[in-house]
Amino acid sequence: MNVIFSTHPLHPKASDMLSGAGRLVIASGPEPATLLKEGKGADIVIVRAPLPPEFFDEAATLRAAVRHGAGLDMIPYEAATRAGVLIANVPGVNARTVAEHVIYVTLSLLRRFRLMDRDLRQNGWNAGREHANSANELSGRTIGIVGMGNVGRSIHQIARHGFGLDVVANSRNITNFPPDVRAMTLDELVEIADVLVLCCPLTAVTTGLMNADRIGRMKPGAILVNVSRGPVVDDAALIAALEEGRIAGAALDVFSTQPLPLDHPYFRFDNVIVTPHQAGITEESMMRMGTGAASEAIRVLGGEMPINLRNPEVVDHYRRRFAAR
Repeated sequence: MNVIFSTHPLHPKASDMLSGAGRLVIASGPEPATLLKEGKGADIVIVRAPLPPEFFDEAATLRAAVRHGAGLDMIPYEAATRAGVLIANVPGVNARTVAEHVIYVTLSLLRRFRLMDRDLRQNGWNAGREHANSANELSGRTIGIVGMGNVGRSIHQIARHGFGLDVVANSRNITNFPPDVRAMTLDELVEIADVLVLCCPLTAVTTGLMNADRIGRMKPGAILVNVSRGPVVDDAALIAALEEGRIAGAALDVFSTQPLPLDHPYFRFDNVIVTPHQAGITEESMMRMGTGAASEAIRVLGGEMPINLRNPEVVDHYRRRFAAR
């Protein structure tokens, strides 16, 4: 029987889909040593935690690593490709989910929700209400989007057509920009944006993208929102800017170290919203990601190529391994 190994539990609909395709095994924990031990002999791995490169050593039966979501940084690309393992993902299914999160945390910062809620509970009605005098509206502002993939385009749709924001963007590919988005260099964008949203993939180029120089170019009243990956932001530079009051605040869903230690400096700031890498997670998005990953797993086990194959150069090697057509 085929073994489908998942680093985390799946949505019930996804588990039901896989019940006829093989034996579903859920890892007891996301630690590399646990994944290496419990993932031996798998035919498919569904990925929600970083896989160590060694996972692909002597993986004679492993056909595909299927990302439960879009970002591929959890799958060691070179190790998987060298081993003749297909890589697939489920792009776009939680783009709207992430976009809603971006608007939600931005509004929370502008309307001083954390401070208002705390003071209302601790100090009474008037103390909470006083924060309204310093609150700001979202409409009439400029949002800068770094990365115009599925998430970036969803943010644009809500920001522009829901709130009437001026949208500027920076991306590797500007050919698919909506007509009402102005393309800018990153250095131009950081200077003009009232809300700066990072939703780009983590690459060698984007690591440290928001460094001290670029954070220093941001407007004093600007907000930084990161829903990409933690290393895209230079933590020390952002913390310094927050301590010195050089930007208005930040909303961070991803971090260079995850889980984020409870003594991390980000927890000290009232104008920082910290969330545990959950911008793309809702009951609905978990269903879409899970069933999407299950569909790709079933497709591969049935002898077909994934719809969202991300390492096409591996196909010849893969076919030699399994004599697949």
